[in-house]
Amino acid sequence: MKNLLIVANMPSANTATLANAVLRGANHKDLDGVETLLLAPLDAGPEHVLKADGIIIGTTENFAYMSGLIEDFFKRIYYPCLEEKQGMPCALYIREGTDGTGTRIAVEKIITGLAWKTINAPLILKGEYQSGFGSECKELGTMVAAGLEAGIF
Repeated sequence: MKNLLIVANMPSANTATLANAVLRGANHKDLDGVETLLLAPLDAGPEHVLKADGIIIGTTENFAYMSGLIEDFFKRIYYPCLEEKQGMPCALYIREGTDGTGTRIAVEKIITGLAWKTINAPLILKGEYQSGFGSECKELGTMVAAGLEAGIF
């Protein structure tokens, strides 16, 4: 059994909807070899990352940067997980209000420092909230979970 950790900043109903869509996708009915866990950044710690075989990070864009809670998560897990989790598959989605570039660059620098394996281009959900964002997040969750189950990642 593979373990997929989803760490998502959810400061609003819309961002909680996105995180839950990722979780629903990862728990697709045709996938039975992956256990998923969705946690808010303050609830996720090194013990969760060390148990994970893959991770999806969800963040809002705040002042052209990742959310402070996601930054805090990375600061708490960085050194305890640095050596143990190199090569871990990682995906990222960003809910942003402008363009997401600063957020993407900041998170990618940390992921590179951790030596995690980025498995797709970041999903950047731009502009006013759209109902289609949930479908994109669900697809992301399914893709990552299916890749873990099949041993692709």
